[in-house]
Amino acid sequence: MRGLVTIPTYNERENIGHLLDIIFEQNPTLDVLIVDDNSPDQTAAYIKERQHNDSRLRLIERPGKMGLGTAYVAGFKYAIREGYDFVFEMDADFSHDPHDLPRLMEKIVDYDFVIGSRYVDGISVVNWPLRRLMLSYFAAWYTRVITGMPIRDPTAGFKCWRIEVLKAIDLDLVKSGGYSFQIEMNFKAWKRGFRYCEIPIIFVERRVGTSKMSKHIVYEAVFMVWKLRLRSLLGKI
Repeated sequence: MRGLVTIPTYNERENIGHLLDIIFEQNPTLDVLIVDDNSPDQTAAYIKERQHNDSRLRLIERPGKMGLGTAYVAGFKYAIREGYDFVFEMDADFSHDPHDLPRLMEKIVDYDFVIGSRYVDGISVVNWPLRRLMLSYFAAWYTRVITGMPIRDPTAGFKCWRIEVLKAIDLDLVKSGGYSFQIEMNFKAWKRGFRYCEIPIIFVERRVGTSKMSKHIVYEAVFMVWKLRLRSLLGKI
């Protein structure tokens, strides 16, 4: 089975080299796709240089900041086009531990999508201020209540998808970003009856660089759950 790790980047040059080293140490058969939004810190230039010596590394360059959701959609379409069997989502900032990739990969044998969950086994978050932790935890509860989707961590961004799931979802209709992108993808997969599991991970706030979180991302997620519920009631999911 061929696997692809999709990593959106914007100013992640400080992190990406070490992250790639660890990913390839975990499983040398995995390919990695970087989707870079024209990072001013020359993240893409570093990837191009590294590609000269590593055939497992792929790069999509975009003209500017276009959002997390569209970056993953670009990665998913690439994976479908190139014939991969499963696709990982993960952040570039080490908030998702690359050493957990084998655990997700083990579960994708029996499930259609696997979620690295912060909330399936208590609360497993390190170095977040209380306000942000409460916001995230409330968002997960709010999403379950409004949509009826039982996933404990619906906004999680560390996941693995079988390619069949991504083919079944019309990716051209997925327009959301940030938290709401994760909610939308989970909901559409769940409504189609795909099997999922959540495995506990420890989420660690980024060590270097700056967070991409914004009020717009939060507000988009708040309204997305109602949009999904309405579409579901109308049979348009």
